[in-house]
Amino acid sequence: MKRICVFCGSSEGARPAYADAARRLGAELVARKLGLVYGGCAVGLMGVIADAVLEAGGEAIGVIPEPLVARELAHTRLTELRIVGSMHERKATMASLVDGFIALPGGLGTLEETFEILTWAQLGIHAKPVGVLDVEGYWDGLRRLLAHAVAERFVRPECLDLIQFAPTPAALLDGQPPGGPPRSAPLAQPVTQAVRPGPPSTVIYRYPQSDR
Repeated sequence: MKRICVFCGSSEGARPAYADAARRLGAELVARKLGLVYGGCAVGLMGVIADAVLEAGGEAIGVIPEPLVARELAHTRLTELRIVGSMHERKATMASLVDGFIALPGGLGTLEETFEILTWAQLGIHAKPVGVLDVEGYWDGLRRLLAHAVAERFVRPECLDLIQFAPTPAALLDGQPPGGPPRSAPLAQPVTQAVRPGPPSTVIYRYPQSDR
């Protein structure tokens, strides 16, 4: 396993614990020699985790749609910044670069990205592990929603094995959710099936080490 895609908010949220979790996850990725792939912004939890990875000497690759670059939201000190044409291209490109996915607290974009990557797993488009870093109960509502969807027979019970929840970065990467054995493969375990490659129209900027 080489890289993890992290979905997270473009805001830091209402609680300091959210930014602290992003920093701890960034540090854990670097400690395990895992690169970060994320949405490419310099603001919110996105900026926090990218800065944490860079400050620890790790690799941080951002993937951002051109309209967000025009709004001056792009992080300019990354290892690599890929500018794409749309949100759809952003998700496909991020998925093609990584071996697993983690969701931190975030808003509608984070929710949408997490659900889409779960849908791809359900359809067999990828076989990469998906995890959620559950910070101060932020994702409790998602747990209830998924359980309700299963109870109402819109989601198959086995689909719950496609996502794992854990309270710390280490537990999540080791596949050790609280209260029992792992329900799915550890995020640090290599997988062989890859998402289909992203579009060829991506513009890539690689920043010199001296400019970081």
